[in-house]
Amino acid sequence: MKTYVLILSKVFPAYHNRKGEETNFRAAFNAGQPFKKEADTFCEFPKLHTMRGDYEKWAKRFEEIEKGKAQLSIRQWSGKPYHSKQIIIANLTKDDGIGLQKLTVIGCATIHPKYVDGYSVSCKTLAHNDGLSEADWRNWFERYDLTEPLAVIHFTKFRYKYEK
Repeated sequence: MKTYVLILSKVFPAYHNRKGEETNFRAAFNAGQPFKKEADTFCEFPKLHTMRGDYEKWAKRFEEIEKGKAQLSIRQWSGKPYHSKQIIIANLTKDDGIGLQKLTVIGCATIHPKYVDGYSVSCKTLAHNDGLSEADWRNWFERYDLTEPLAVIHFTKFRYKYEK
């Protein structure tokens, strides 16, 4: 079975207002998983998904995952990125309910409005489900090329959809 690696940041990146501080993404990921009863630490916002650029690449990967030919390995660096061992947090398959949705941003300068598979989603909701406060999320994604769709990679069966 093919393995696609997805690394969760251990600390906020150098361009972020909180650069170098712990993200607590591992604990937030664990808090959002149905098979985990407790997280390592308290998480105000369980991490139900992550967002990445290059939606088309992730769409191809998820085609293989859906066919049962690949899995998603969620990892974190043990120390300095690219200079330390990767620690596996979880290996997820289609049976775990993982999935992909396309995030499109209109009005890129303000990261507003946002549409996930055509459904309007607030920044606050996206941020909290990504394991971040809205301010941290906005600061994280302000440098992304938002003229291209982003991949929302779900770690559970949760999906954004229209609510009546």
